[in-house]
Amino acid sequence: MWWKVPLLVGFIVLGTHVCSCKFVDTDKNLDYFASAVEYAVFQFNEDQEDEFAYKLLHVHRSQRKTWTWTYLMDLTMGRTICKKHDEDIDNCPLQEGTEEKMFTRLNSTCGERRW
Repeated sequence: MWWKVPLLVGFIVLGTHVCSCKFVDTDKNLDYFASAVEYAVFQFNEDQEDEFAYKLLHVHRSQRKTWTWTYLMDLTMGRTICKKHDEDIDNCPLQEGTEEKMFTRLNSTCGERRW
């Protein structure tokens, strides 16, 4: 029985070290990160009251919280001439002049929904 105590303490010490979740840089080209960016842009467009769609222009920071599927990203997005639900927004031209709007370094959080 007593031999289990050091083993348990070892797991607790190791567990707290391994489970210390922090954000680390991740490759912007990974499929999982690209999917997260696509979802973030989609959700941003859905949440805006603006009738025009915004598209991704540049990914500045790409990080993932260790041991989770939580991403931290800094994005630059521009307002297009297309409406939110038009097809192929990625190839839609940006607005110019007084209608032009750019968003950089937005803070948004989303989580998995449990039904």
